[in-house]
Order: sequence, then C-alpha cells, then structure tokens
Amino acid sequence: MTTRHVVVGVDGSVIAVRALDLAADEAALRTTPLEIVYAVPDVDEAGPVLASAVSRVAYRHPGLPVVAVPIDGHPAAVLAERGREAALTVVGRRSPGGLAGTVLGSVSRRLAVHAHGPLLVVRGDSPPHLHNEVLLVLDAEDDADPAAYAIHEAGLRSAELRILRAPAHRYPVSAPVPRRRSEAAASHVVPAGDVLVGQGKRYPRVHRETQDAGPASAQALLEATRTSDLVVIGCRLGPGGDGRHLGSVARTLLNRAHCPVLVVTAGQESTTSSLA
Repeated sequence: MTTRHVVVGVDGSVIAVRALDLAADEAALRTTPLEIVYAVPDVDEAGPVLASAVSRVAYRHPGLPVVAVPIDGHPAAVLAERGREAALTVVGRRSPGGLAGTVLGSVSRRLAVHAHGPLLVVRGDSPPHLHNEVLLVLDAEDDADPAAYAIHEAGLRSAELRILRAPAHRYPVSAPVPRRRSEAAASHVVPAGDVLVGQGKRYPRVHRETQDAGPASAQALLEATRTSDLVVIGCRLGPGGDGRHLGSVARTLLNRAHCPVLVVTAGQESTTSSLA
C-alpha cells in the first residue's frame, strides 16, 4: 500500500477480534485503508480466519478498503515490518495469567519494543466504552511528539484531552494545556509546552486550561484510564536506535490500563509524519 494505512494482527482469538474491530474503527476515523495480517507457520491455514475478519469489517464499515495478508513468520516480527510505513499498528493483548495470556502478551510486549511507529495495544479485559476523553501521560520533559499525537487523536474524536504527569518527574509551568472537563479542576494536569498550544489551534474543540499540579501516582494513572477511550504514552529509542525503551510507566499501562494504550516514539519521524 502506498497510502498510509492501519495494520492489525489477527489469529482467530476473541481478543484479536476486539483488536480488529478497533483497528477498523481507527481506519474509518482516519479514512485510510485497513491491512489485516495473520502471521502463521502455514499460510494455507490463514484463509478461514482472514475471510472471517474481512467479512466482519465489511459488515461494520461498508466501503472501507481492506487487504488481508497471510504471512509466514513470528507475529511480532511480521507486524513490526508490516507496520513500518503504517499510520498505526493495532494488536490485542490478553490479561496477564495463563499460557495463552503469556503467549499473546509476549507478542504485544515485543511489538511495543520493536514497532517502527505508533502502536495501539488492546487489552482483553478492557471492554470498549465511549467516554469522549483521551488521556495523555507525560513521562519526560521532551514528550513533544506524544503530546502532539494525543491532541491530534482528541481532535479526530472531538474528545476532551486530559493530561497527567507520570510519577516522580518535574515539568516547567508555563503553557496552557487541553483540559478534560470543568469539574476536573483538581486533576493532576500539567503544561506540556508550546506544541500543545500550536496543535490546539488546529483543534479548537479540544478544551484547554492552565492548571498545574504535582505528579499523579501510578494508581491514579490507572484509575484515570477507567474513564478514557485511549491513553497515550511516549517511549524513547534504545541505544543506537535499536528498538524502543519502555519506561516503568509505559509498562504499567500496557499491563494494567483499563482502556487501549497507544505507544508513541518521541523524536521519531514516523510518529510526527503520521499526523499529516
């Protein structure tokens, strides 16, 4: 595909179906094609699963361009490669516990480290709800790319953007930031810098406020994901650009968040270009 698209991994499991549904919603939201990938040792076995996935998407989103691709290989490696030029890669993750959860969890963890662009991880125990809120968790002073991505996502959804500071980090107090809603005056909201001001002009329906407060606890971050449709967290490239480094906050959210988690690489061209 030459058009930037959404990629999703499927394997016939229930959580993969939920990832498929969310990926189709994201593709429709972005008016971009959807690529459904099934990484399996014998590609001849992929036919029924892919056919079912294509049929489900066609029923839920008539007219959405869809391509189904069976590939021989490890799911994490395949999805990392297929998502290299994608606007977004989506993968499901079972709740921790049990052999199946360990296997699928391993795929999402490996992909979180090796994906080349934005990665959306869908937890098996986080049923979809519409709260009209995107949550941004700032984990570093130079989180400009995650901040830009989060406000872009809030703008796409005409949703409110809530910003929480990760534990044990300091930020300068200067710029106005998007807000969740008026009753959230006591929330742990922090300035995110000029990028939020500039992006906010493109999305005037995203509410803003100037309040600053201390960092939220890990438990407060997790509780905030209960009332969010999506949580955005940044990560850094590893030494020498080999993979991505996930901080403790990102790992906690991937393991325990109550809504889908979108991992964005700070300072990576594929991240900012996907907003075009």
